[in-house]
Amino acid sequence: MAARLFRLGAGPAIAAGLALLILGTLAAVAWQAEGLSGLSSWDWRAVRFTIWQAALSATISALLAVPVARALARRRFWGRGLLVTLLGAPFILPVIVAIMGLVAVFGRQGAINDALRALSLPEISVYGWQGVILAHVFFNLPLSVRLVLQGWQAIPSERFRLADSLGFAPRDISRHLERPMLQAVLPGAWLAVFLVCLTSFTVALALGGGPRATTVELAIYQAFRFDFDLSKAALLGLVQIAICVAALLATRWIAVPASFGAGRDDRVTWRGPAGWRQGTDALAIALAAAFLLWPIGAVTLRGLPSIPDLPPEVWTAAIRSVVMAVISALLTLAVALVMALHLARRPSGWVEGAGMLPLVASPLVLGTGLFILLRDVAGAQALALPVTVGVNAMMALPFALRALIPAARTMQQDYGRLAASLDMTGIARLRLLVLPRLARPVGFAGGLAAALAMGDLGVIALFSTDQPTLPLKLYQLMTSYRMADASAAAVLLMAISFALFWIFDRGGRLA
Repeated sequence: MAARLFRLGAGPAIAAGLALLILGTLAAVAWQAEGLSGLSSWDWRAVRFTIWQAALSATISALLAVPVARALARRRFWGRGLLVTLLGAPFILPVIVAIMGLVAVFGRQGAINDALRALSLPEISVYGWQGVILAHVFFNLPLSVRLVLQGWQAIPSERFRLADSLGFAPRDISRHLERPMLQAVLPGAWLAVFLVCLTSFTVALALGGGPRATTVELAIYQAFRFDFDLSKAALLGLVQIAICVAALLATRWIAVPASFGAGRDDRVTWRGPAGWRQGTDALAIALAAAFLLWPIGAVTLRGLPSIPDLPPEVWTAAIRSVVMAVISALLTLAVALVMALHLARRPSGWVEGAGMLPLVASPLVLGTGLFILLRDVAGAQALALPVTVGVNAMMALPFALRALIPAARTMQQDYGRLAASLDMTGIARLRLLVLPRLARPVGFAGGLAAALAMGDLGVIALFSTDQPTLPLKLYQLMTSYRMADASAAAVLLMAISFALFWIFDRGGRLA
């Protein structure tokens, strides 16, 4: 009976607790906030800059993604599969590492400015609004390419064969197949990047920060960390939430159905036109690959030789980060697995909605709210690490649920009745059915959660702590101009993040 009650009630109970925690945290932020009159002209400038840079970053990413995705869709070449796979790497790449790479290429002593000086041309600056835009395009161009590429791959191959039999020219294919698909896919891709850029913190902290390049996230950090003005931090948090909610509501009407009809799910055998278009496709792929891989290669080459000379405090921070990332990933998996199994047996909109709630608030808003709730219980030093672990676990939950829910529903449809007829419950069901059948999505979700937590520089930056994580230590090395150590720490952070993802993901595949 106890096992049955657990099965029936664990999912909703966890969902209710999660909703209570997040909504309670947001309520604490709202309670602490004063009226909008508490925002100065500089704060409103941060709001305007946040929306402007997110819109511009999303637009540039979407426009650049079209030629790259089209080239990948209609060309076949050696290494294409590896390149498409690498397009997903920036998602789990620690933001601070990517910023190091961009500085190595576009910074004052970077390769681009070296070439400009050699040609007696004006140098470019990677700091300020232009650096924020550049970094956001670097992170989100791969996401945009993957989303648009999926749109091309979703066009039934029969449509391309029919177009070929009718003698369609490239402009005809563009008019009847590509443009309708882009009208359906591009708005969603643009909105996804817009949402990511709205809540960007590390990019603005490292490359922006001036009066003209301060985002709402960075303004929250400054109000909390330097002024200790909890009211202003809370009010800015509410403005951040309002912007995110408005953007999320836009998803209900922003996309237009393409209506290509069904096909036989054959692999697309479309080959693009020859001639000058083949050259432009090759150029688009080469430029995109260079833009994405050059900064990572630059920071790796700079930092790899200096890893043995890293000071002991960097290794201590690395160990602390690994422990926190693993704990955060395990918490994410435990909550996501219980909720996914419940949703597989009894679909529930509010339970699934509770799992998506972390998308509403940024890590800094949640961290601010938790500090407001717990400040009478413990000080900032004591709260820093546990709050960071908890917020990272919550922020990874929506991604874990998206990976686990479809697999859990398939498992329930295929084996649920058989398991019930065998009275397979509790630990036996978990060991013999759930973990073997869900091993791959569990491994992928765990790897993603661990990698995201490993590279996070959001919540921990709020607190003045003498126990820094590796990303925070890397940022401290950067701001103290110890660039050799910073480059080595960046390589170490990148290697550990990818290793954690690989260990979890590989473990799921071998199970």
